[in-house]
Amino acid sequence: MLKVYVYPKCSTCKKALAFLRDTGVPHEAVDISKEGPPTAALREMIRRRGSVRAVFNTSGQSYRNGGFSEQLSGMSEQEALQALAADGMLVKRPFVLSDSAALVGFKPEEWKALVK
Repeated sequence: MLKVYVYPKCSTCKKALAFLRDTGVPHEAVDISKEGPPTAALREMIRRRGSVRAVFNTSGQSYRNGGFSEQLSGMSEQEALQALAADGMLVKRPFVLSDSAALVGFKPEEWKALVK
C-alpha cells in the first residue's frame, strides 16, 4: 500500500488523494503535521529529485518563520535533513516515495506513473 504524506487542510493534497481514489491506487494518507516522512525517505527523495530545495515546502509558514529562505543555501544536506525530520510542515506535500515514484507536490502527469 502506498503511503502518502499529506496535510489534511491542503487543497493540493486533497486533489492528490482524489486522484488516487479515482484511479484505484491503494493508499494510506498520513498527516504530515503529526508524522513526517522518516529521515531515510527524505534522504532518498533528495537523491532522486536531485535537490534539497525540491523537498522543502518553500511557501509554508514553517519555512518562512524558520528563516530557511536565507539559511537553506548554506546548510549541509545533514542539517537540512534534521530540519525536515524535526518539522513535517517543512516538507513539500503531498510526499510519496515508492520503488517506482519519488513525488513531491501534485502534478497529475507525474502521478500517472503510480497507476501503471
